[in-house]
Amino acid sequence: MLTKFLVKTFIPKNATISKTRAAYGSLSSITGIICNVFLFITKYAAGVISGSVSIISDAFNNLSDCASCMVALFGGLLASKPADKNHPFGHGRIEYLSAMIIAVFIMLMGFELLSDSVSKIISPQAVKPSIIVFVILAFSIAVKLWMALFNTHLGKTINSSVILAAAKDSKSDIIATSAAFISLLTSYFTSLPIDGIAGAAVSVFILKSGFDIIRDTIDDLLGKPESSETAEAINKLIMSNEKVLGVHDLIIHKYGPGSSFGSCHVEIDGNENFCAVHELVDHIEKQIEKEMKINMTIHMDPVDTESSALRSYKEFTKELVKGLDKKLTLHDFRVSKNENCTYINFDLVVPFNCGYKNEQLQSIITKELSDIDPLCKVEITFDRDMTD
Repeated sequence: MLTKFLVKTFIPKNATISKTRAAYGSLSSITGIICNVFLFITKYAAGVISGSVSIISDAFNNLSDCASCMVALFGGLLASKPADKNHPFGHGRIEYLSAMIIAVFIMLMGFELLSDSVSKIISPQAVKPSIIVFVILAFSIAVKLWMALFNTHLGKTINSSVILAAAKDSKSDIIATSAAFISLLTSYFTSLPIDGIAGAAVSVFILKSGFDIIRDTIDDLLGKPESSETAEAINKLIMSNEKVLGVHDLIIHKYGPGSSFGSCHVEIDGNENFCAVHELVDHIEKQIEKEMKINMTIHMDPVDTESSALRSYKEFTKELVKGLDKKLTLHDFRVSKNENCTYINFDLVVPFNCGYKNEQLQSIITKELSDIDPLCKVEITFDRDMTD
């Protein structure tokens, strides 16, 4: 209910994609700043009252979350800037850098919590639990649970790595505060340094959370393949046009969430009217941009559909490469003959986990084709599948 109210109140309707993303990011960050400042004050007071190092460390963890929200707010505002002369594809990748900074904050607090917890194990000190401390911790858990759900909803709505990172951080905080709650409760029944042990266990979880965010963000910065679902949706949309005979060489470049540019090749009967095909390709590009928010450039490959010799060579080669590896596919298959030679040219898409090297594939395919046509010369262009 509260999440819906905040979204309805602070997210503008009918705004541009960039302004909508900025509004979602600002809502997440400002809400996080308010909640984390409040939690820091109450948890720090609870830690001082009880003498618990895990609660005090958890309080400063919330203070670092507040700083992370400020970084995310600043990063979101920069990411929403429109494209300019120096950054023609926009500033969306700043979100990835913001997520990286958040992860560093998480890991720093994880190391600090680990250090304090080890000290508490080596030199244990008695804690003084009270009802008010338990109430504060229970309330903190409830607030962080809501923040995790809140940021997960916002992050998935606009596909923001920064907001989803904040949601993951809130889940880590739930574990940390729950451990502090349990260790404080256990102190009634034992003199063992449960407070320090719980803090150490929580710190490892927090460090892993930060590491996961860094790993995912580095993948985004280096460039990940497009998901198989998106690739299939693009192929399905393009192949829904009856004049399109095939699709290949699909590549998607991401310049931040909501900013994607792509290219692909489509195969068209070479006897089709050139102007009509151009209109068709232009329509498909606009359709992809409208439905999938991807700025697509499509190259048209003419295909000879009448040559029986080409079909014969192509079918033979398709069966040959399929026998080598079921994931091998070919396209742009061309055959030209003269009295001295048969020239066979095609592109072969090789998966990254293929058991053959390019040189081996060239040798095997050339030998097999030479067995049926001793005069043939085979030229293969090796491609990589850029999707999952």
